[in-house]
Amino acid sequence: MGGRLDALALIEAADRGQFPPATYLEGACEPVKAATLAALRAAWAKACPESPLARVFRAAETGIEELAAAWQGASLFSPRDLVIVLEIEDWGRSEKRVAALAETIARSATPSSLVLVESAGDTLRKSLEPLRQACRARVSAGIPAAPELVRWGERRFAREGFDAERGVMSLLAESCEGDPLAFFSELDKLCVWAAREKHLSLKEAKSVLRPSVGAELVDYLMSVAAGQASVATRRLGRLLASGVNEGAIVFSLSSLVGGALGGWTRYTEQAATLRRRAHPVQLSRALDAVYRAESAWKGGRADAVAVLEQVTRALCGGEAQR
Repeated sequence: MGGRLDALALIEAADRGQFPPATYLEGACEPVKAATLAALRAAWAKACPESPLARVFRAAETGIEELAAAWQGASLFSPRDLVIVLEIEDWGRSEKRVAALAETIARSATPSSLVLVESAGDTLRKSLEPLRQACRARVSAGIPAAPELVRWGERRFAREGFDAERGVMSLLAESCEGDPLAFFSELDKLCVWAAREKHLSLKEAKSVLRPSVGAELVDYLMSVAAGQASVATRRLGRLLASGVNEGAIVFSLSSLVGGALGGWTRYTEQAATLRRRAHPVQLSRALDAVYRAESAWKGGRADAVAVLEQVTRALCGGEAQR
């Protein structure tokens, strides 16, 4: 197992007892990263009962020698270990340190498994490329679509030894409107509920699920940035129903796209997500779509709600992506 993988492929291999000697975990979706690490740790504990607990480090608090000793060292009590290093981007400021670790990874032959975790960023951190290249597996944690969330839920229940009635995970993904953070939070609740009988019915799931998603402007902007048209439209409706001013929404869309183009914005995470999805020409068209929508609304040539719905769909999958 090696090369580029998605997070679920890595977990499925781990469930079979296959762990790359070195894995680089990156991507924009922090909830998926957290779920990936949790599943890896559970799979490791099952596959390696002699050393079930992962050793977790933070790059800013760890030296190369300490990390190498933890990963390459062995003892009678711990012949192999799962070593996780968080916020690896902190080492990106030092080319020497990155090069030294990359060389260590490339030359090492150890039964242990190392996982380097890069936090989401606005741009690709080119200084870390030697580490990405040195690792046997490179895993991208992107924002998952609904079918992928369903697979995450099914694997979590299987790992816990629970059974769910057909349709439970689809209901969970639908109720969370594809929001990964809400999905994994609600999945934890379902696991607690199912632990009593080792089974969860569709009726029970409906009574338990109470996801809080899409209630804020930032949630709407994130769904626009991710290109989730149906989700964004529903969240727009909620915002308007709650009394959010149409002008504030238009201004926020303009700030979102402007931030993706490199300008200042308070919506840095959302702008970074949009920047990864669309290149500058597409972003310029998106900004033009926002300006034309604002002009049509202020000029009284179109209904404000209709204009917002139109520009939302355009930024999600129309002009922003052509």
